[in-house]
Amino acid sequence: MHRRLLVVLVPLAVLLVSALGVPLGVTVAEREMQETYVDRLNDVGRFASLAETALSTGRTEALQQELTRYHELYGIPVAVIDTSGAVLLGPARAYRETARAERALPRIVTAALAGARPEPSGEWAPWDDSPLVVAEPVGRDSEVVGAVVTVSDLSKTRRRILVRWARLAGLGLLPLVALVAVAWPVSAWVLRPVRELDAASSRISQGDLTIRADAEAGPVELRRLAESFNTMMDAVENAVQRQRAFVSDASHQLRNPLTSLRLAVESLQPHLRADGNGRQAYDVAVEELKAMQRTLNSLQASARMESIRTASPVDLDAVLATRVDRWRALTATVGQTLAVDVPPGLRLLEPSGGLGSILDELISNALRLSDARVVEVAAGVVPSGPGAGAVPGGPGAGHDHASAAGGVVTITVRDDGQGIDASERAQALRRFWRSPRHQNVPGTGLGLAICADLVGAAGGELRLEEGLPRPDGSGHGFAAVVALPVVPREPSSSGAPAPAPSPG
Repeated sequence: MHRRLLVVLVPLAVLLVSALGVPLGVTVAEREMQETYVDRLNDVGRFASLAETALSTGRTEALQQELTRYHELYGIPVAVIDTSGAVLLGPARAYRETARAERALPRIVTAALAGARPEPSGEWAPWDDSPLVVAEPVGRDSEVVGAVVTVSDLSKTRRRILVRWARLAGLGLLPLVALVAVAWPVSAWVLRPVRELDAASSRISQGDLTIRADAEAGPVELRRLAESFNTMMDAVENAVQRQRAFVSDASHQLRNPLTSLRLAVESLQPHLRADGNGRQAYDVAVEELKAMQRTLNSLQASARMESIRTASPVDLDAVLATRVDRWRALTATVGQTLAVDVPPGLRLLEPSGGLGSILDELISNALRLSDARVVEVAAGVVPSGPGAGAVPGGPGAGHDHASAAGGVVTITVRDDGQGIDASERAQALRRFWRSPRHQNVPGTGLGLAICADLVGAAGGELRLEEGLPRPDGSGHGFAAVVALPVVPREPSSSGAPAPAPSPG
């Protein structure tokens, strides 16, 4: 957030400094070049006055010495030329060598011999290396007998301009540095409540409704926002707690009268005649009472599981180690085969209520509802990012992927039983929904819905897919896929991940 704020402020400050500094720099350059031009103009004016007197009297020795001395002192050749362009006085060789490369010289000399004071030559930009040519006629109007011409190297002037520009740039950097130095702590103070709200929202999305934002720090507007956020979370937490309490209390309060009612109905069994219609009504009443008790048990279990809202990291090996043997025993009692294909070392975010309880429910569905011969539990890691896609439980899905940042662990429970139609899969995750073909099978229709809610609260997803092919080739069975975020494993002191036992 600091960087994004500075990315907005610094360019604006640069534009402001540039808007002030560029015209100032142009003014500085023009002033330096103008001073140099005025100096040269004064020099050639003086030499033109001396040359007029020297040429009219024929006494040119003093002027020749002065022109030579000027060239030696400043490195600037100054020549007095006649109307034909020949050098009369001054360092002739240095003048010719310098003038040979200056294309504007003939134009300026012609204008001076015509009695006019020409404009200076060359580019005045500090990055251009053209010399400055200044000419002054000797004589006036129709009595012009020659001209004084000087060709000046402006490298020193340009260096002075660049030094001035560098100083201006350094002065311009001072407000930028001051802006960054002030904006960084100020933005930290302003944005700290925003970061805390973001962290609190992330914790809430993981199911922690007890988190609150700090309403004592930051600007007044953000403090009010934090107070409103905390008030909202208080209302949400109270509503959720009342809802859970209602479900738990209602289930608990209904349990005793329902148990008494069932005992009363079952006590009628000795009084029923074997050949009467009461036997059928008795059986229906007992089955309905059993279904109601299962529903109450499921509601109470849901309230208990959802009361634990904090997701936490867990090793999949540790979860399976306490469950696989029991699953094998349960599947063996109904003539099914359990296959487990889970690579070791997977670490993921466990939903509230426990990952083991969710897997128990999925295995229970496969045992009760599918009429399957084979139940398979597979797991793998799908890394995040474009082009990444390991097949769950397939080759390459293992510990190396689990150690990468990002991605999800997928746990798939599939069977080769009856399955459900694609149109029914979305409805199967709704509470109290049951497939028409399972109406006579014990169940409440709450298991998958509760599991989907718990997995979603942990940042994962529970989806239903096609399972294993049926033995008779009539289609596919049922598959439930649990996708949960990967938790990178902390490196051990030796630099290698700690080994984990295989679930078998």
